[in-house]
Amino acid sequence: MKNIRNFCIIAHIDHGKSTLADRLLQSTNTISDREMMDQVLDDMDLEREKGITIKSHAIQINYRSKAGENYVLNLIDTPGHVDFSYEVSRALAACEGALLLVDATQGIQAQTISNLYLAIDNDLEIIPVINKIDMDGAMIDEVKDQIIDLIGCKPEDILLASGRTGLGIDAVLEAIVERIPAPKGDPEAPLQALIFDSVFNSFRGIIVYYRILNGALKKGDKVKFVSTGQEYEADEIGILKLKMTERNEVLAGDVGYIITGIKNAKEVKVGDTITLANNANPVAIKGFEEVKPMVFAGIYPVNTDEFEELRDCMEKLQLNDASLTFELETSQALGFGFRCGFLGMLHMEIIQERLEREFNQTVITTVPNVSFIAHTTKGEKIIVNNPTEFPDPVKTDRIEEPYIKAQIITKPDYIGNIMTLCLGKRGILINQSYLTTTRVELIFEMPLTEIVFDFYDKLKSQTRGYASFDYHPLGYRESDIVKMDILLNSDKVDALSALIHRSRAHDFGRKLCEKLKELLPRQQFQIAIQAAIGAKIVARENISAMRKDVTAKCYGGDISRKRKLLEKQKEGKKRMRQIGNVEVPQEAFLAVLKLDD
Repeated sequence: MKNIRNFCIIAHIDHGKSTLADRLLQSTNTISDREMMDQVLDDMDLEREKGITIKSHAIQINYRSKAGENYVLNLIDTPGHVDFSYEVSRALAACEGALLLVDATQGIQAQTISNLYLAIDNDLEIIPVINKIDMDGAMIDEVKDQIIDLIGCKPEDILLASGRTGLGIDAVLEAIVERIPAPKGDPEAPLQALIFDSVFNSFRGIIVYYRILNGALKKGDKVKFVSTGQEYEADEIGILKLKMTERNEVLAGDVGYIITGIKNAKEVKVGDTITLANNANPVAIKGFEEVKPMVFAGIYPVNTDEFEELRDCMEKLQLNDASLTFELETSQALGFGFRCGFLGMLHMEIIQERLEREFNQTVITTVPNVSFIAHTTKGEKIIVNNPTEFPDPVKTDRIEEPYIKAQIITKPDYIGNIMTLCLGKRGILINQSYLTTTRVELIFEMPLTEIVFDFYDKLKSQTRGYASFDYHPLGYRESDIVKMDILLNSDKVDALSALIHRSRAHDFGRKLCEKLKELLPRQQFQIAIQAAIGAKIVARENISAMRKDVTAKCYGGDISRKRKLLEKQKEGKKRMRQIGNVEVPQEAFLAVLKLDD
């Protein structure tokens, strides 16, 4: 066990984590040149296309140090985008150390700080590495000073490397062996293993990834999952190389996988503890903090018959992405579906893409929102999850909306931009303090509703990516919230309804009508798009009818003939308008998310 090292790589998005992981694997000959490609650990098409890591990936490396000793290094490559920070927190729970990667051309950025705090909370040994030192714009000395300010290490502790050219990779490997402590644990104690990820395989059932803290696991053992109380037989166990590699025994301190033939997704929970079935009083390991969804949206199948199939797909996806939460929901327009909780807008987009690619599900996503509490005049308390559940305004005494305490860390240059953004989103400044000479922390109290739409994107663009954002719920506060309906030819489209603060309703309604005018296909009859609060119309746009030229066949002749044809067309349009319905394309539901302020 003294020769095992478990570590992960943490950094801001785009600072070269996956590239550095590629070089570590190549220099230790873990993968052959034939198997080598860029982002070798990112096995999803989506990850390669977008150039980002979405899932954490574990792999075992065998390394012979300069002193001649053989070591086993378990590497977990983590995502950098803030929407996937739950993946990072799970990876950290399975490690004793972390490589903190900083881009030499960009310096310390938002997620660097957030992920560093996560690692410090988990008592990990931090090895600072400055990456991309071969780039023309590398500011090595400045970035060194920033790291020293931030974590208080000595200048000689900071390693210099280049993931692209392989410079300094040997020094990184030596530092991992020397500085990161070996796993602590008792190989003789009863088995105690922490589940940090799982994946569904259509042939083998659910494959569970774990890190053994105490004891050992042998092939054929009878194991028990503590939180569900279910018992299984370990059909196959092993370690994670580029592919899964079977072993007869996995020992304390190791990271491995187990296949027990579980088919039901509900039986596996990330953060659960595996122990042996004969262990009379199993102790559960303190898992991860509960995931906090930020954005809620409805996901519905395009064909209502495919609802059960969609439920299976959602459960399989939740196995692989523990930060997805969902519950049943119905809509008048869309039928049965799910109300899902996501960590952010990118997360929501990725889930939708994965459903379409991996499970062939075509889905409709509704406008994202948060939960409100409505107090009726009779003193009842109603939780409003979507606009259709909103009670009659006449019977409503008051509405409460969730507030959060937002912590933003940024450079002093961007304080003005952030103030303007947060105050425009109904935020209240609570505190402002300097962490270092180049880092300032701002604390706001804000309504969660204002953050749901485009707050992250705006914060990133206003600060050029130099702002990290974290939040904690504060509870509910009274607010003037109204329900805004969208009417197409006087018919309500409940999937486009939104709950919004009264001060923003007119503006929002006008923009939404304009956007829908662009997106809805024209019909043979005129379509009226209206935004309404109760019975009051606050905005309107018209989509004019497509006119078929019925008089084309008349050349010359009497005007009354033309008039007769036009009158006939007019009658037809009137009838068509009464029975014609307006199809709303999926882009229109998504357009609501992308309204520019």
